[in-house]
Amino acid sequence: MAISRSPDWSVASINSCRETHKIIIFSPSWKTLSFLSPTCSSNFPLFQVNSSSCPSAILEERSSTNFPVIQWDLRVQDSQEHQVPDTQNLNDFLCGVLLDPRTEHFAYQYYKKAKERQEFRPEKSMLKLLIRYLIRSKNWDFILSVSYDFNKYSAWPDSHTCSILVSGCIKARKFRVVESLLEIFKSYGEIAVLAFDSAMRGYNKLHMYGRTIFVFEKMKLSRISMDSGSYCQIMKAYQKSGDTERVLALFHEFESRKLEHSRPVLSQIYRVLCESLGKSGRAFEALEYFRDMRKKRILWDSRIFSCLICSFASIREINIAEELFKEAEEKKMLRDPEIFLKLVLMYVEEGQMEKTLEIVKVMKRVKMKVSDCIFCAIINGFARRRGFHASVRVYEELNSESCEPGQVTYASIINAYCRTGLYSKAEMVFLEMQEKGFDKCVVAYSSIITMYGKTGRLRDAMRLVAKMKVNGCEPNVWIYNSLLDMHGRVKNLRQVDKLWKEMKRRKVAPDKVSYTSVINAYSKAKEFDLCVRYYNEYRINGGMIDRAMAGIMVGVFSKIGRIDELLRLLQNMKTEGTQLDERLYRSAFNALRDAGLQMQSEWLQESFEAMYI
Repeated sequence: MAISRSPDWSVASINSCRETHKIIIFSPSWKTLSFLSPTCSSNFPLFQVNSSSCPSAILEERSSTNFPVIQWDLRVQDSQEHQVPDTQNLNDFLCGVLLDPRTEHFAYQYYKKAKERQEFRPEKSMLKLLIRYLIRSKNWDFILSVSYDFNKYSAWPDSHTCSILVSGCIKARKFRVVESLLEIFKSYGEIAVLAFDSAMRGYNKLHMYGRTIFVFEKMKLSRISMDSGSYCQIMKAYQKSGDTERVLALFHEFESRKLEHSRPVLSQIYRVLCESLGKSGRAFEALEYFRDMRKKRILWDSRIFSCLICSFASIREINIAEELFKEAEEKKMLRDPEIFLKLVLMYVEEGQMEKTLEIVKVMKRVKMKVSDCIFCAIINGFARRRGFHASVRVYEELNSESCEPGQVTYASIINAYCRTGLYSKAEMVFLEMQEKGFDKCVVAYSSIITMYGKTGRLRDAMRLVAKMKVNGCEPNVWIYNSLLDMHGRVKNLRQVDKLWKEMKRRKVAPDKVSYTSVINAYSKAKEFDLCVRYYNEYRINGGMIDRAMAGIMVGVFSKIGRIDELLRLLQNMKTEGTQLDERLYRSAFNALRDAGLQMQSEWLQESFEAMYI
C-alpha cells in the first residue's frame, strides 16, 4: 500500500484486520488532527480526509476487506480550527482524540465545539478520559468548566474519577476549585460521599486540619451521610487539633451507626482514638479501648502499642508501660524509636538509671539502631543523677558496644570530660567529632574554648574561634563570655574591648555574665570609671543585681568614694532580694563608716546583718 507524499503531510499507513473498524486518519501540519478511534464495529467505512493545502492522498492498493472510501474534504482555515467532524457519535470521536497522546491536547477545544450541537450529550466514559487528561495537564480552569457541565447534561463520571479530581486539585493547592467542586457534588449520593472523603483525606495529608473540619461541617449542613473512611479522616483532624472530646463523640456516633467497614479502616479509627486519649493524659481510657479491640478481634499494629507505651511512660506508670513494652517485643511490634526514648526519659526521671542500659539491650535484640537522641539522653541522665564521672564511664561502655554517637552526644560527653578534668580525652573526642563532619556544633566549641581558658591556653582558644568562623559557625554569647573572662583575668583590656565591639557588630546581645566579665576585667585593671559606665549600661538594659555583680560594684564604689551610688546599689539589692555574703557586708559597712555616715551604717546593719550568709 502506498500513500502519496506532499510537504504538508506525513506518511500514513493502514493495516487491514479481520474485522472492519471505524478508522479516521488525517495528518496535516497542526491544522487538523490525526487520531484513531478505539471503538470497533462492523462495516464502518474508511474516511480519507483531504486538506486544501495539498493534493489528495491516493490509496494504490486496497485490502481484501474492500472498505468503501469516502472523500471528506475539510477546508481548514485559521478561523475554523478544531472543527468537529460531521459524525453521529461525537463521544467516540472525543475518546479517540483523548486516547492519542499526539492529539489529546486538542481535546478540550473539540469538546467545546461539540457542546455547540444540540444533539450532543457527553457520556461517562468520555468525561472520565477528559477529566483525567485535564488533571494530568493541570488545566484547572477547564476542569471547573467541565464540572459545571455535569449538572447541565446530567452526566456524571464515576465516583472514583470524581474522588481523583478532588484529591488532584488539593494536591495542586487549588483550594477554590475544590470548594466549587464540592458544591457541585454535594447533592449526588455516592459521588458526594467519596468526594468529601477525598477532600478531608487530602487536607489531612497537607496538615490543614482546620480545612478538614470545615469540609466536615459543610458535609453535615448538606446532610451527606458519612462512611467509615470519612469518620476516620475527621477523627484524625480533631485528634491533631487536640480536641479529644470531639474525637470520642465521633467514635461513639460511628459505633452507634453500625456502618459497613473494612478491618484496616476500623483499626485506624481505634488507633486515632487511642492516640488522642493517650496524648491528652487519659492513658487508662486508651488502654480500655485497646482491650476492647482485642475482644472484638480487631487487628492492631505497632503504632497502637507505640501510643500506649508512650502515654504511660509520660505519666510515669512504670509497671503498665513495662508490661506493654514486653508484650510488644513478644509480638514483634517494637518499630517506633520514640518508644525507647520515652522509656529512657521515664527511667531517668525516676532515677532508675540501670534500666536505661537494659533498653539499649532490647534495641539490639530487635535490631533497632541506638539513635543520637537516646544515647545523649542516657549520658545526660547519668550526669544529672550520678555525676559526670558516671556519665563518662557509661559513654565509654556503650561506645565499645558499637553505639555510635552523633553531634548531640559528642557535645554532651565533651562537656563531661571537661568537667571531670579529662582535657586530653575531651580534645581527642572533639577531633573525632570534626572528622565525622560535625564541625558546626556551637556547644562543643564552647566547651573546648572554656577548657582552654581554664588551662591558660589563650592562643589555642583564639585559633579555635577563628577555625569556627571559617567553618561557618557563628560564635554565640557563651563563647564570647568565655573569651571575655579568660582575657579579663590576665588584664588584656585591648582584647576585651575588641571582643566587646565584635559582639556588638555581630549583634550578639550580651547577658549578665558578659557584663560581669567585662566589669571584673576593668576592676582588676583599676579602670573604675569604665566599670561604672558598663554597670550603668547593664542596669539601663534591665539587668538584675546578683552577688557576683554586687561584689564587684561594692568594691568599685568604695574605692572611688561614690557613697551615694553605693547606697543606691545596696537599696536596689534589698528591693530585688539579693543577699550579701559576709565579705561584701563588711566591705560596704567599712566604706560607710569610713565616710562618717553613721546613720547609713546602722541602716545597713538593720537591713542586711540578718541576711548575709
